[in-house]
Amino acid sequence: QVQLVESGGGLVQAGGSLRLSCAASGRTFSSYVMGWFRQAPGKEREFVDAISRNGGSILSSDSVKGRFTISRDNSEKKVYLQMNSLRPEDTAVYYCAAGRLLIKERYDYWGQGTQVTVSS
Repeated sequence: QVQLVESGGGLVQAGGSLRLSCAASGRTFSSYVMGWFRQAPGKEREFVDAISRNGGSILSSDSVKGRFTISRDNSEKKVYLQMNSLRPEDTAVYYCAAGRLLIKERYDYWGQGTQVTVSS
């Protein structure tokens, strides 16, 4: 089992950048695929990015490709989401999640989320 805690959210102007972090507890962090999701008000939760166990493979949504970069540090038990060229439509609560497969759904563990607000 793994517990996840996100941080790094905040308010930023359009065109700006933020770096989200997700810290994991437990001894098996490196055995999980890690993903980032987001949920905007009134909308369903949306897949953003995911990274394989060793960081060698990445799956990205078309909406963030070229702007967001996912990475992980297994020694620190952390996963990151570097978000550049932010847009107002990126405003959402961002969640990290741990799963078994490098896919866009069926993640087993979730953090509480961190709010990202992009002003125009």
